[in-house]
Amino acid sequence: MDLLAGVPADFGTLALGLVLAGVVGGLIAGMLGVGGGIVVVPVLYHVLAGLGVPESMRMHVAVGTSLATIIPTSISSLRAHAAKGAVDWGLLKRWIGPMLLGVIAGSMIAGSVRGETLSLIFAIVAIPVAIHMAFDGAGRTISSQPPGGVTGAALPFGIGGISTMMGIGGGTVGVPLMTVFGMPIHSAVATASAFGAIISIPGTIGAVLSGWHLPGLPPYSFGYVNALGFVLIAPVSFFLAPVGAWLAHSVDRKRLRRMFALFIAVTAARMLWDVLF
Repeated sequence: MDLLAGVPADFGTLALGLVLAGVVGGLIAGMLGVGGGIVVVPVLYHVLAGLGVPESMRMHVAVGTSLATIIPTSISSLRAHAAKGAVDWGLLKRWIGPMLLGVIAGSMIAGSVRGETLSLIFAIVAIPVAIHMAFDGAGRTISSQPPGGVTGAALPFGIGGISTMMGIGGGTVGVPLMTVFGMPIHSAVATASAFGAIISIPGTIGAVLSGWHLPGLPPYSFGYVNALGFVLIAPVSFFLAPVGAWLAHSVDRKRLRRMFALFIAVTAARMLWDVLF
């Protein structure tokens, strides 16, 4: 399959769409600590569908490529939030080990299931998160701090595993969880920006290895990571993530939560529609 054969005009449309995904993804990464994947994955999924990539590997490529684009974006976003002193480094030290184990487990599962399963996971997890952030989560907590022990390890493990299978940076799942356990939204967003680096680097390696040498992959792909998508999305996201971080500290808490919920709900609903209908 030649992704660009015989349709030179489509390349410009493809490039524009990917660059716009990078713009939105970078801003969202900085503002909401989600690594941009919540936007990038659906965009890549539909671009790949329009270009004839088989359904069996479409979501895998979207997830793998999204994880790769999160690497520079999350680093840029983390630096911007750290400069404002909003990152909870103590929590990160406790969570990094279990989160990495979750990424490994998520990579193994993602590489062995069908693309439709990954799409369902994306939608099923994202829609409740959006509802929580929009209607239920504001100001409501169940504890003043994250739990310890086995439960405390299970939380980052789940964040790492689910985020890897969804192709996101960890903020989509991590931010609501941290706010439920009493962390202020701006601190949760800042800390979640670090999750992106913890998840995306090993997650990208897992996506490359899982898809290596498979037939039918789009050109310029290394396993399930497409280099063209990375080149067009990652640089734009990298430079716009600090702008999003600045906006995060300039927007009131209620508006920030509603913006977060809106982006998640729209992208998840569209993904669920494609899978079921």
